[in-house]
Amino acid sequence: MDTLKSICVSGDTPIRETLRRIDESSMQIALVVDEERRLLGTVTDGDIRRGLLRNVSLDEPVSQVMRKNPTVGNYSESEDELLETMKRLDIRQMPLLDENRRVVGLQTLDLLLRPKSRPNLVVLMAGGLGTRLHPLTKELPKPMLRVGNRPILETILVGFKEHGFNRFAISVNHKAELIRDYFGNGSRWDAEITYIQESVRLGTAGALSLLPERPSESILVMNGDVLSRVNFAALLEYHKECAAKATMCVREFEFQVPYGVIRVDGQTVTSVDEKPVQKWLVNAGIYVLEPDVLDMIPRNTYFDMTSVIEQLVDSAQRTVVFPLREYWLDIGHHADFERAQLEIESEFPAQSSFFER
Repeated sequence: MDTLKSICVSGDTPIRETLRRIDESSMQIALVVDEERRLLGTVTDGDIRRGLLRNVSLDEPVSQVMRKNPTVGNYSESEDELLETMKRLDIRQMPLLDENRRVVGLQTLDLLLRPKSRPNLVVLMAGGLGTRLHPLTKELPKPMLRVGNRPILETILVGFKEHGFNRFAISVNHKAELIRDYFGNGSRWDAEITYIQESVRLGTAGALSLLPERPSESILVMNGDVLSRVNFAALLEYHKECAAKATMCVREFEFQVPYGVIRVDGQTVTSVDEKPVQKWLVNAGIYVLEPDVLDMIPRNTYFDMTSVIEQLVDSAQRTVVFPLREYWLDIGHHADFERAQLEIESEFPAQSSFFER
């Protein structure tokens, strides 16, 4: 049944019947129209509840509770224009009308804000041994260590899902069966998950050589022991705008020298810099690669992503950095793991309810 038709009612439709249609529809609204489907008003569950407080019976016509002057949009307006109006007026549904005020559609805030589904493959590197986190990683692969009430790798996956990425390949080696058993084919997350089985350690890039086929779109690659709130959709758009072969996410790293640094010219002191702070850009373990970059990775051989980047730079192929300003934490040591436990709820509040199953 046509969704739009199912939520359109006449003014004399009983409130009870209108409420049934609202309950059965995902749109959470009914549109009151005349014989030509010209809009007369709108009705939500809230409008009906307010009518009941005024002692309006559910058997009375819906015209008794409808909103007669709802905000409407023109069918020719762009989604960006509609979204701006809905945000400004704090409304969640907007009927779309033609030049004769006939209903031709319904736009919802949830639909406009829903992440665009992206065809890009996301490769999550989860095959490391995690020796620096022993004894925690003797029984579990590091990406399966729980930070808060969920594995690190799950938090990463959901972060990508929030931005419309649904296709994943997880590189596995150490305790691979634990990862496979937990994530399966990805249906629990409305995602598609496949696995790259490493028979030997392949580094942070080598597993890409084992992909069964070369993807047709840009590939996102992320280490499975990193927590970040980076906007992956913005990262991909940045990569495209730069027309890059590879994009590397980087973080600014600071180190304060604990002493006064003395600069000299021969025997003469020229300056004293008291406890200066040195700054560098460091690799954040998140990348975007064009598909043909995979040709540079030797098959089934240990190969790190830094080697890929070095080859691209040496061959003068455009390689750019994406500076991260968002939360980022590489869980490489026990201190990092403990810090993650303290920060997870404040840094990832939007994901909490997703995991409560």
